[in-house]
Amino acid sequence: MDLFSKYRALNIDGRLISLAYEERAEPYFCYPVNARVIGFEGCILYCFLPEYGDMVFASNPESCADKNVYPLAADFKDFMRLILACGSANPVEQIVWMNKQQFEQHLQSEREAQTPEQRELMSFLAHELSLTPMENPFEYVKSLQSEFDDSKVQYSDEYYDVLGIER
Repeated sequence: MDLFSKYRALNIDGRLISLAYEERAEPYFCYPVNARVIGFEGCILYCFLPEYGDMVFASNPESCADKNVYPLAADFKDFMRLILACGSANPVEQIVWMNKQQFEQHLQSEREAQTPEQRELMSFLAHELSLTPMENPFEYVKSLQSEFDDSKVQYSDEYYDVLGIER
């Protein structure tokens, strides 16, 4: 069983780590057409894209960056290690538009707001998935994003229409 399947089989409340699993009837304009859902935080989709193998992505229709789709981790193992380091998927997703100081401030406020239930879930996930927190999450994500070629991301016609981009 791969790590993502093992994670899904744990049947946890993903909302506690900003990774709620749900099916969406109406996708947002920027969700890649062939995205394999990992979870959601509000309108932010966390997913795999087949053309990029095991890489984990965020798709954010309200992105503060110049992109709506960007990589977060080379694979699901690294994604979960990032979540263990940051307490949820939220700080990981925010890195795309933040500098190091902004990230550290955001991470500190996230840690201060973390509930005992969330801390317990972090310990449970680390144990059940046999993972340790990622060292230097900011540098890891920034490095991955700086080298990323998004030319294979498959968007719907609506994406191009909404953004006024030639196909």
